[in-house]
Parts: sequence; structure tokens; C-alpha cells
Amino acid sequence: MLEILTSDALAPLRHGFFTRKGGASSGIFHGLNCGPGSSDLSEVVAINRARVAGAMGVEPDHLLTVQQIHSADVVTVNALFTDRPLADAMVTATPGIVLGVLTADCQPVLFADAKAGVIGAAHAGWRGAKDGVLEATVVAMEALGATRASIRAVIGPTISQSAYEVGPEFIDSFITDDPQNARFFIKGAADRYLFDLPGFGLHHLRAAGVGHAEWTRHCTYSDPDRFYSYRRTTHAGEADYGRLISVIRL
Repeated sequence: MLEILTSDALAPLRHGFFTRKGGASSGIFHGLNCGPGSSDLSEVVAINRARVAGAMGVEPDHLLTVQQIHSADVVTVNALFTDRPLADAMVTATPGIVLGVLTADCQPVLFADAKAGVIGAAHAGWRGAKDGVLEATVVAMEALGATRASIRAVIGPTISQSAYEVGPEFIDSFITDDPQNARFFIKGAADRYLFDLPGFGLHHLRAAGVGHAEWTRHCTYSDPDRFYSYRRTTHAGEADYGRLISVIRL
């Protein structure tokens, strides 16, 4: 059975942060792997994505994802597409289209201005968040008629600070951008630091002026039964990893 995490903040719009439960994949991908870029069997990934589409009340071709490149690029979607564009976020005001993002530690962020009938979905890893993908998504939603004060944004399952160890060169790049970014790091072992990715994401959302921003407080790294995790896979020496999907529709 599919497990779908939702947020009251995005109600009444249909949406979900899907866990890995209820999927057809096996082996290291066991569960609901929705990543066509993984080495999982393509026909099995298609089955998983069809299950997600069904849960959202649409045909499989109405579930759209992009080729994510850790950028701040946003696509405005007015019609269905089959060739996935290079980008890390989408927005739409077209009913019946399901916007989806794929993650395995990075932040999946769903946006909605229900009154204006505008939605968005963003993949925000550290690089995308640092380069402005969240702000760019808000701007693209405004172009479709949304207002910042009415936008509600929810960060889904992502890696938590306790599991996100980084080196000194990583923190240096953030502090060079803004010395206040030091607040998102705590000291770890030796020269390591622990980075608060969802805290960083929430800060950017609130600074962008959205009316409401929250994190579901689920950590992908620490719960292998429910979530895929790139970092956990790397630490385990596994060859590949599944991708979680988070979706929203009008």
C-alpha cells in the first residue's frame, strides 16, 4: 500500500510526499522508486509512477518531472510534455497537471496559492537552494498570478542536520556568500561540520516573503524503511539508490 505524507498547509489541493512503500521495485530499489535516471528496470519505474498518478487521480502521462540538474531553473508548464526539460522546478496554473520532483536527501518543496490557482514544485539540494531555486519558483508563480503572501510552501522528507556532515570548504562557500549562514552549521568531529539543509531552505522561503513555510520534519537518512537516501547508499557502498517522488496538482 502506498504511504503518502501530506500537509494541512497545502489543503485543499491534492498533493503528497510519497515514501518508498507500496512500490514494485526490488533489490536495492525495493519500494516505490520513481526515478527514470536510476539503473532500476524502466518498466518497473513506469509502474511505480503510474501508481503515483493514480493516487493523484490522473493518467500516467499527466505526471510530469524534469531532468534535475541542481540549478535555479524553473519551467512554466502550460501543457503536457514527454521530453523532460533540464530544470529543477516547475510551476503551473493548469488544472489536471501533476507537478513532481524526485529526491533522495535533497529537499522536495511543494508550493501553492490555492486562491490564485497556482502551484509549484522544486528540487532544492544545497546547490539549488544556495543559487536561488526557491526564490525563482516564487517569482515564476507570481508571473502566473500568485501573490507571495498567499503562497504556502512545504519542505518534505530531506536529510536532517544530524546526518549531513560536510567539510570546511563547504561551510566556507556559504559564509563567503553571507556570514549569517554560519547559523546553519554546528561543529562535528575533527574538522567536520553538520549542515541544516531544511533550516537553510526555510530561511530562504521566509526571506522570499511566502505566507507560510514549514518542514514535515522527516529525515531521509535515518529511516531506511520509508525513504531512499543518496548519502546512506554511499556510506553502505551500494551501487545505486531509488528516488522518492513528491507531487502536487490543481
